[in-house]
Amino acid sequence: MIEPPPNVLELPLCERALLALRAAVENAIEEHAREGLPMYIWRDGEVVAVPAEELRKRS
Repeated sequence: MIEPPPNVLELPLCERALLALRAAVENAIEEHAREGLPMYIWRDGEVVAVPAEELRKRS
């Protein structure tokens, strides 16, 4: 899990938004891997399914 820095409220809003987005993506990947569901991503100009096994390797 991504831990925010202790001074998170002192960071500019755009940096806090990026931290929140990264944490949300990490949570979504972990949830899909745990439930055995694929994720669909944009790769090499097309939408592809990433199987849960590959997600488990990344998380």
